[in-house]
Formats: sequence, structure tokens, C-alpha cells
Amino acid sequence: MTVSMNARSQSQTFVPIAPRPAPNNAVGPVAWVRANLLNDWRTTLSTLIIGGILAWYLPQLISWGVFRATWNPSVEACRSEGAGACWGVIAEKYRLIILGRYPFEEHWRPVVATLLMLALLVVSCMRSFWKPRLAVLWVLVLTAFFVLMYGNVFGMSKVETDRWGGLPLTILLASLSIVAAFPIALVVALGRRSNLPAIKTFCTIYVELIRGVPLISVLFMASFMFPLFMPQGLSIDVLLRVLVGITLFAAAYMAEVIRGGLQAIPKGQVEAAATLGLSYWQTQRKIVLPQALAMVIPGIMNNFIGLFMDTSLVTIVSLYELTGALGLALNSDADWRPFKIEGYIFIALIYFVFCFSMSRYSRWVEAQFNKSKLR
Repeated sequence: MTVSMNARSQSQTFVPIAPRPAPNNAVGPVAWVRANLLNDWRTTLSTLIIGGILAWYLPQLISWGVFRATWNPSVEACRSEGAGACWGVIAEKYRLIILGRYPFEEHWRPVVATLLMLALLVVSCMRSFWKPRLAVLWVLVLTAFFVLMYGNVFGMSKVETDRWGGLPLTILLASLSIVAAFPIALVVALGRRSNLPAIKTFCTIYVELIRGVPLISVLFMASFMFPLFMPQGLSIDVLLRVLVGITLFAAAYMAEVIRGGLQAIPKGQVEAAATLGLSYWQTQRKIVLPQALAMVIPGIMNNFIGLFMDTSLVTIVSLYELTGALGLALNSDADWRPFKIEGYIFIALIYFVFCFSMSRYSRWVEAQFNKSKLR
């Protein structure tokens, strides 16, 4: 008995575990490189190949764009042997690129109008301003924008819409199209899921018809074909026709994105809302739409970004937005025509700033909606 108790006490003697090495750091630049660039042999090989290409071409690109670049608006300096990028073309033509064919002596008007529109967009992105008075602010700013751009009041000269261009036109088309397309897309998405055959059929035909043709065709029809069906003597401004065409095109694509979010909501939630006595619109407003829109925020923002870039297509109907204004500025001057690539890099940077800002904002909105899931 004593021997068995001694054996049991020896078997229960505590034996410390040998120390183990600390785990690899999961945060920081070294951990990021290990996880994203050197994770396995395929990733490592791709990293080495791409790194080698960058190591070969990046110094040449920096030399061309910075060290050997010409910054003065001098054609002779840009054409000299060994010269790099000619950024002087931006210094020479930036007003025509950014403001298009707007009268030179009245350039202060589109500048002020664009700043007002940009300030409105920034304010609209702030959560503290998501209140009914924001709609009133939109009406006031849009009214001020059109008054400044069109003129013919308060002693300002009249400037027809066909002379608007550059960045102000791009921001106007993108902003109004996005704002107008979203409620249309929302109604169409709900209509496609309606139990009423007439509404469902109409919404389906609209979506399939618009999505079956490219945007260029829609703009061409709105600009050149639609006036042929108007009564004699009645004419609708080309800017309004183009704006309606872009809005209807964007709404059709956005409706399908929203419909995907609506289909992802479990049917049991709708049945539970009906059991509680909620009406159709109360169910959609309080239960279905908040969840559905939160799910498809990346898709909606992707449509917004695509719509912003698609505004460059209005050049085919003689509205010279940012891209069209660049071609107008350089094609009209043979001396600066060889330096188009520098001009395209300049407007590409402008597009990147706007699109990247929208992308980052969408991630912030998505994070705000997903906070409820972390509780």
C-alpha cells in the first residue's frame, strides 16, 4: 500500500513545459511583406519578377518625368535633344483643359461654381449632415451653380451650355447622374421583385433594354435621334438630354446591384414583419432596404466610379468635358500636339484622385454599417 502511494505521488509530480519560441509578428511592415509578397514560392517568384521589371523601368520613368523634364511652357525647350517629359504643356494649357471652351474673361464663374459643388459633395459625405435640410442645401447649391455657369442675370453675360466643359462639366454630369440614378434604381429593383405582373414586366424590359446597348448608343440616341421625334419648333437642351441618358443608363445597372442585395435578405424576416402587422413599405424601409443596401455598398460605389469615368463619352455629342477639353486644347495648337501623353497623365491624375476618394469613402460607409454585426 505504501509503495503504491509513493508511485502515485511520483507520477503526479509537476514537470514544467519547455519554453517555445514566440510566434511571428502578425502586424507591421515585415509581417505584411511576409504574408503578401513572400507567402509561398509562387508569390515569391511573382514578387521577384515584378520587382525586377520595376527596378529596370522605374529609374528610367523617374528620369523622364522628373530629372530631365521641362517645366517651363517653352516648345523649343521641350523639343530639345535629351529632354524628358514636357510638363510645360500643362502650364500653358491648363485653363483650357480644366475649363474647356468657357469664355476666358469669365473663368472665375466656373471656378466658383465648381468649388461650391465640391464643397456640397464633401458636406453630403459627412454623417452629421444626413438630415432633411441637406436636400435644401442641394437645391440652393445647384441653383447657384447653374446661375453662375449660364449667367444672363446680375449683370453676367450669357454662356450657352454647349460652351461648358472641362472639370465643371464632368463634376456636374457625374453628381447629378449619381443623385438622380439612385432613387430610380431603388424603385426599379423593388419593381422587379414585385408580385404585380405589369410592374415587374415594365421594370424588366427597362433594365434589359438599357443594359443591352452601350452607353455611346444611348448618348447618340439622346443627342441626335430624340430631337427628330419632338414637335416642330420644340427643342430640348443637349446637356439635359445627355444628363437624362446617362441617368437612365446608370439606374439600370444599379438596379441589378440593389436587386442582388434584396434577394440576399432571408424570406423569414419579411414574413415576421408581416406577422407584426407592418405594411409593405414599412417592411422595406425599416427591415429590408437597410440590410440590402449595406450588403451591396461596394457594388453601388463601383457603379458610381464607373459612371464618373463614363462621362468622358459625352465628347461624341460635342460636349467637351475633361478628356474632350484636353483634345480640344492640344489639337487646336500644332506646336503642343506632340505632348499629348503629358496631358493625359495630368487628367488621369485628376480622375484617380476623385475615384480613389470615392473608393475610400465607400469603405468607411461599409465599416459604419458593419458595426452592428460586431456587437
